[in-house]
This record gives sequence, C-alpha cells and structure tokens, in this order.
Amino acid sequence: MPGFVRRSRIAQRVVGVIPAAGHAIRISPLPCSKELYPIGFQSVSGAGGLRPKPVCQYLLGTMKLARIDRVFIIVRSGKWDIPAYLGDGSAMDLHLAYLIMDLPYGVPYTVDQSYPFVTRATVAFGFPDIIFQADDAFLQLLVHQRQTDADVVLGLFPSNASARLDMVDIDGQGRVSRLELKPERSDLQYTWILAVWTPVFTEFMHNCLSNYQRAVRRREGAGSPSLLSELSMGEVFQAATSSGLRVVGVPFADHTFVDIGTPEDLRRAARIFG
Repeated sequence: MPGFVRRSRIAQRVVGVIPAAGHAIRISPLPCSKELYPIGFQSVSGAGGLRPKPVCQYLLGTMKLARIDRVFIIVRSGKWDIPAYLGDGSAMDLHLAYLIMDLPYGVPYTVDQSYPFVTRATVAFGFPDIIFQADDAFLQLLVHQRQTDADVVLGLFPSNASARLDMVDIDGQGRVSRLELKPERSDLQYTWILAVWTPVFTEFMHNCLSNYQRAVRRREGAGSPSLLSELSMGEVFQAATSSGLRVVGVPFADHTFVDIGTPEDLRRAARIFG
C-alpha cells in the first residue's frame, strides 16, 4: 500500500515477536493457555529427571538456537499464566517481555503492539502453538535475508491442509509470486509458518493497519464505533508483495510441522513429540 516510509534495511539486532492472545476455541476448554499445553518432555536443570514441555518452548528453543535472546510475547487480558510460567526467560537463558493486545482483529494487530519497540530491529516471528522439526529454521531465514536483502523471508513447509492455511507459490529465484489465503483447494505445495522481516516490513504493516483503520472510520462516519474486519498475516504479506516489497520463501521440503489448534492435531503432536 502507498504511504509507508522506507527505512534502512540494516537492523542492529534481531528480536523475537510471538502472538499469544488467541482464545483456542477449537480445543477449549483447557486447564491452561494453549501455549502452555504440555507436549513431550524436557530436562530441567536441578529438577532431576524429565518434566512436561509446554508447546511454546519449542518455538522459543529454535529462537535461542538462532541466538535470538530478546523476545516480546503479546498476550491478552486473562492469560496471565503465560508470564507466570515463563517469567523473565532466565530459565531458558532468554530475555522475555510481555505486551498486552489492544485491538482484537487478527494477528497483525496483535503483532503491531510491538511496533514502538522493534522499529530498528529485524523481527523473527512464529506461532507458539506450532511445532516444526527444523531446529535451525530461524538461523536459515536470517542467513537468507542477509544474502538476498529481502524485506520478508517466509519459512515454507509442505502441507495439504489448504483450507486452514495460506498456500504460497515461489518462482525459480525463491521470490513469492502469490499467496492463496486458506483456499478450499490448491495445487500449491507449501504453506508458511514462520517469518523474518526487516524494519521496512514493520513500517509497512504498521502504516497498512493505520490506513485501514482510518478508512473504516471515515466510511462509518464520525462518532461511530469502528467495526474492523479481522485481518490475517497472509493478507499483509500479500499486500506487501503487491506493493513491491521483496518477499521471498525458504522451503523446508523434508520437514514437517504440527499446529495443535484442533483435537486431531493435538493427538498427532503428542504422538510425534510425546
């Protein structure tokens, strides 16, 4: 979209951003936030033996392997068990901070809560309820971003569940040529489940959301409540591609992932990682 300001592509640091504000309606009721649901086991220093491993720690572990030690986790009111369990991150040798979701209109709005803190950083983004097998995925995305000077690098994994996911097509140079947003059917092979982006895309998304909110308010008239439609990250990536930002993909063709968002996938995750 027009109106965004380009900034230097050279970021001084890499910061993790994790949205953890969802309601987990498809697998509710749960005894805890979905992000803390235990999948498999881990060794805990000083505890002796194995302890349950919350699903979000898989994502945090892959960030740590890529030397991303500063992470913002964005929660909504009521999900205080997440900061209560993870604390300041020192148990994982990470620095964690928490932000509170403002507008409940989709992941882009949740992620945009981090805008004042990441405008000069490269952002590493992932979903805390998805486990993927490529432990070095973020490291590969960061290396690829530096090699290609891309504005956004998507981590692509094979999937045939197109009705629930965004499917991504890339050309011979790895550039994203189109996204199909949760299509009923698709002949595409890959979906995206994680991303790395530069300050250029951070600014683009922030302005994109601001412009959309202003347009809705003008359409509704002064004094009317804003009834914003829910937007997905895929829609913002699609808008960035259409606006000329360089969006590329890195396929992880031989790896799999599991989203624990449904009872069936929760059972699958327990079988694979339990």
